Amino acid sequence: MSAFGHPKPDPVGPGQESVWDYPRPAIAERTERRIQIIHRGVALVDSQRAWRTLETSHPPTYYIPQDDIAMEYLTPNPRRTICEWKGQARYWDIRIDDDLIVAGAWSYPEPTPSFASVRDHLAFYPDPLDQCLADGEPITPQPGQFYGGWISQYEAGPFKGVPGSRFW
Repeated sequence: MSAFGHPKPDPVGPGQESVWDYPRPAIAERTERRIQIIHRGVALVDSQRAWRTLETSHPPTYYIPQDDIAMEYLTPNPRRTICEWKGQARYWDIRIDDDLIVAGAWSYPEPTPSFASVRDHLAFYPDPLDQCLADGEPITPQPGQFYGGWISQYEAGPFKGVPGSRFW
């Protein structure tokens, strides 16, 4: 632990980024990674036009344009939250056959100016979904009930959401 209660960053391997080098406040940037989500045999997402948000100690969250999402499986949910960086989020339910994931995705219909690039793009909580892939690699969901980050071979932690990380 550092003097401020933050953990010591994990070593960074070849091709990796340390989430401790990500900025605060958060930013959004384009990514060339192919982002896919498959759930109950349905290709819910397939995109090479995603944006990723980066924030110190968090793995990336991927925002997908609606044209690259099988939107017929999503319906608006009344839940709303506020992000200090992006503005008000609205949530989406995912229903495939009899499987319902309540508030499994979210978007920013009116984001702050710094995040205008993710307007009406959707991000997905990976935890309840069968398969989330970054460049064909199955990802690990960010720990913690609140977070929607995707951990892959490209990121070095430790990651916000583990026990004891509340004030990182």
